[in-house]
Amino acid sequence: MNPTLPSALKARIDAYLDGVSRSDLATRAAAISAAYRSGNASAATITDEASAIAYVLSRMPATYAVAMAVFEAVAEASPKFAPKSLLDAGCGPGTASFAATQTWDEIAQVTMVDTNPAFLAMAKSLAADFSAFTNSACLRLNLDASAPPRAELVAASYVLAEIADAKLSKVVAQLWAATNEMLVLIEPGTPHGFRRIRTAREHLIAAGAHVLAPCTHDASCPIAGSDWCHFAQRLPRSRDHLKVKSASVPFEDERYSYIAVSRQPVARANKARIIAPPHLAKAGVTLPLCTERGLHRAFVSRRQRDVFAMLRKARWGDTILSEE
Repeated sequence: MNPTLPSALKARIDAYLDGVSRSDLATRAAAISAAYRSGNASAATITDEASAIAYVLSRMPATYAVAMAVFEAVAEASPKFAPKSLLDAGCGPGTASFAATQTWDEIAQVTMVDTNPAFLAMAKSLAADFSAFTNSACLRLNLDASAPPRAELVAASYVLAEIADAKLSKVVAQLWAATNEMLVLIEPGTPHGFRRIRTAREHLIAAGAHVLAPCTHDASCPIAGSDWCHFAQRLPRSRDHLKVKSASVPFEDERYSYIAVSRQPVARANKARIIAPPHLAKAGVTLPLCTERGLHRAFVSRRQRDVFAMLRKARWGDTILSEE
């Protein structure tokens, strides 16, 4: 999985940056980040092409990398899934659409919907030269007021945070109703982001959905209290990305929570998900796992040579066979 933006997409973004003040973009990016941290919707700060460019430069690399990681987990859990149609709900600049079409070559019809005209214009422009978007549509639609069109794959990435809590269950229900095969929801890897994902998970299971990832079961979520389930994706920063973020470290780690559900029953083969960084020590490796029976810390000794050889490089977010 390549977490960086496709070269053709980078070229389109670079064309937008030609002659644009990086300091102005940095100011706009800071305002966008502050608005998101305070719980405001994107419409408050992304109102024109300049602010959409600032978002694309400051946030799109990370949200794209996360979408690629999530879709890779979906493809791993359901290798026969080959969607031909995609609904990108709350598409922003089309980030999830680009990641999905990079993951599944079979996608031939893309529908991107958003309430923000600046985002829709940017999504349409960025997708103009990509053959995967030949049969695409950009529609202005409010997810908490109107039912979106149906597709085999429905994705809503960093969208639920902009939905009022009172309307969350309605929006999740409408997204599920629009799903012919698979629904994927992605949120920031924060306690609030996870809370929205867990609420959506409960509603979807009650509606008959089957959890594909990251959970390896449809049982109640075992995570309680102040803890939250999230993962992390590392990605490199370009020179412009460093400038607009006022950063000095040449990479960033984007934390995220997600849920992928299917209309078809899932064959899990006794799997468990690693839900935190494994701890490798002299005696062996400890793996924090989520299983159908709940949370579990598995220890594999170096003396278990064959098993240890397989698991010593296991990563946060991987699935392994559970021997519980």
